[in-house]
Amino acid sequence: MKTRLLIIPALIAFITLSSCDTLNQVANATVQNQGTPTSLEIGNGLKQALEIGTGKSSDQLSAVNGFFGNAAIKILFPPEAQKAEKTLRSLGLNSLCDNVILSLNRAAEDAAKQAKPIFVDAIKQMTLQDVTNILLGNQDAATQYFKRTTTAKLSLQFKPVIQGSLNKVNATKYYTDAAQAYNKVPFVSKLNPDISDYVTQKAIDGLFVEIAKEELNIRQNLGARTTPLLQKVFAFADKKKTTGQ
Repeated sequence: MKTRLLIIPALIAFITLSSCDTLNQVANATVQNQGTPTSLEIGNGLKQALEIGTGKSSDQLSAVNGFFGNAAIKILFPPEAQKAEKTLRSLGLNSLCDNVILSLNRAAEDAAKQAKPIFVDAIKQMTLQDVTNILLGNQDAATQYFKRTTTAKLSLQFKPVIQGSLNKVNATKYYTDAAQAYNKVPFVSKLNPDISDYVTQKAIDGLFVEIAKEELNIRQNLGARTTPLLQKVFAFADKKKTTGQ
């Protein structure tokens, strides 16, 4: 039994190291076979990867239960309204609270359909230096770039879509009803019935979570590099990070 327990960590370490070695070997072979990518290829390759990643994220989140069925990004009552939710549920208004949560997530899913062109525009505005920094940067360099440079613009462009979506799926009505019901309870701090800013930010946060997952996937998973250009550019990046040259 002790022997088995000693063997298992050794096997895990061997598999991990083997995977890293394989990735490095493939990267070196790819660079040798295809040559060092030009600056234009690097730019096009990274932008292609980001378009694939953001497009996939938008498509996944815009599907039914894209937000509601994803525990990592599911939109719940705002923090300041969670006490109100607890109070309303104690008064037997569970259905109202459930309708609020479902409708908030349906609004985010509806709005996510509009996210793709916003990210595409942000990608098109990247400079060559931005591209290089992202390609050779940390595992979440692209995600951090989007957060740093597009959050304000995304919020500005996204909010009208969110507001329309909230109205479309009756989220505004449900949350207003919940806020008004809670505000009738004596001696409580009144809730703001406007929920659009909160849902807008949570929807954008959810997009970034999914984009970070896709970015990590394409950096670490050879199978995610689905075009010759992606294979060439990311093999170059793998080799640069390994050799430091």
